[in-house]
Amino acid sequence: MKKNVATIRDVAAAAGVSTATVSKFVNGAQRFSPAVEATIKEVIAKLGYRSNPLAASMITGRTKSIGLSVLDVGNPHFTSIVKGANRVALAHGYTLLLVDTEENPDRERPLLEALSRRVDGIIMFSRMLESEMDWVMELGKPLVYFGRLSRLEIPWVISEDHRGAYMLARHLVSLGHKRIGYLRFPRSRRDEERLAGIRACLAAHDLELTVYEAGAPTAAEGERVCSSIMLGAEHPDALICYNDLIALGFMKAAHTLGFKLPEQMSVAGFDNIEYGQYTSPALTTVDLQSERMGVAAMEKLIAAIDGKPATSATKIEPQLILRGSTIKRQA
Repeated sequence: MKKNVATIRDVAAAAGVSTATVSKFVNGAQRFSPAVEATIKEVIAKLGYRSNPLAASMITGRTKSIGLSVLDVGNPHFTSIVKGANRVALAHGYTLLLVDTEENPDRERPLLEALSRRVDGIIMFSRMLESEMDWVMELGKPLVYFGRLSRLEIPWVISEDHRGAYMLARHLVSLGHKRIGYLRFPRSRRDEERLAGIRACLAAHDLELTVYEAGAPTAAEGERVCSSIMLGAEHPDALICYNDLIALGFMKAAHTLGFKLPEQMSVAGFDNIEYGQYTSPALTTVDLQSERMGVAAMEKLIAAIDGKPATSATKIEPQLILRGSTIKRQA
């Protein structure tokens, strides 16, 4: 025998209020006296009433969902961002819908266009140049972007990559390193800021920078390029990697090749992913405050959805995390 399902009319009748009152209360559109709200809550619990999300969205014009587009959900940096963003979303009654573009710029537009039809706003990463991103303004939804923007009028959140890179390079210089290299990932705009920060520091100490390139921001790529760097005519005595994943892959391959780290070369990265503290040696890194970035972006987006004013840019201060992979250069 099919069980009768309580409707909004049943709740209104039992509570002695109008269906409009119940609807506004359930959807958070209006507050009522403590006595009225307590009565509605009691009746809802007694009858087992559950609101219809589709019906609610038709009334309020909102889905109570927020989209988050990341470049690689397998990268712990993005996992931390999702964690921070999701915590804020849940606290405000939103469901987070995640899209993984898998480091493929060709996937970004179709995925985000599809996502925009199901959410109230979007937080996004992108490998596209800003000059190629005009289409995002046509999505018709509030947006927040991870990364620095100069032309598009979209609120954005960044960690200060230039400052973090400068701090890391200065630390290596203070340890007496003279031949410093940077293993970059040029497809990332954040890479440009990191490269500039390292160069600015070394220039202040009259030191040259040797630059190498990685084709992907992954541990496998760090492992792949290691031999070409370590077995060259003269490898650097300190290497900064674009991120921790590349650094960890590089360190694994260097050990396999018979090199002793950090005795023969200091290695450092960016992101402060959890695995870095468990390697041997543990990885020196720049903590870009990934979880805080997710929190800041979600707070900014929810404010925009609610029509509240928000700052156009939020900059988060990085922190230098010193561990065993960087040591004083041996004379």
